Amino acid sequence: MSAGRTPSQTIGPFFAVSLPWPDGPRVVAEGTPGAIRIEGRVLDGIAGPVPDALVETWQRTPGRIRGFGRCATDADGRWTIVTLKPEASPRGEASGASGAGGGPPEAPHIAVSVFARGLLKRVVTRIYFDDEAAANAGDPVLASIADPAARRTLIAERVPDGYRFDIRLQGNGETVFFDV
Repeated sequence: MSAGRTPSQTIGPFFAVSLPWPDGPRVVAEGTPGAIRIEGRVLDGIAGPVPDALVETWQRTPGRIRGFGRCATDADGRWTIVTLKPEASPRGEASGASGAGGGPPEAPHIAVSVFARGLLKRVVTRIYFDDEAAANAGDPVLASIADPAARRTLIAERVPDGYRFDIRLQGNGETVFFDV
């Protein structure tokens, strides 16, 4: 008798046990003036959903909100965060790096960490906004990515109810991740 194939994952999924919290996906309450919804899917190398990932967001929030959100993905790999659209920030300030203020400002963006089965370390990326073309054109981080197709993996698309940002963990169209 066989119990079936052993999964190839080396860790998890443990994220649903204690990491999400009820208000995690709501950085601000629905209906807050200026609130936006960012939603997407976490996808694997063959564009299949990752149903047990955890998406964390952090953004510059000069005294307005907590700036931190966390959302577990559902069975279809979907996640949603309700927040305020960030402002442009002095270079290095948004990421907490030292040397803030040196060079051109960074375009409005949200830092993202993804935790998922099979990842021994989180992957880190950013969400930029497609309706911030002028700011994006001068952003030093976006400018450092030579391939236009790769750069586009960091741009959230404006949709009727907010923004759409899918995260592709590997394969064709893989999201750009940063070594932090």
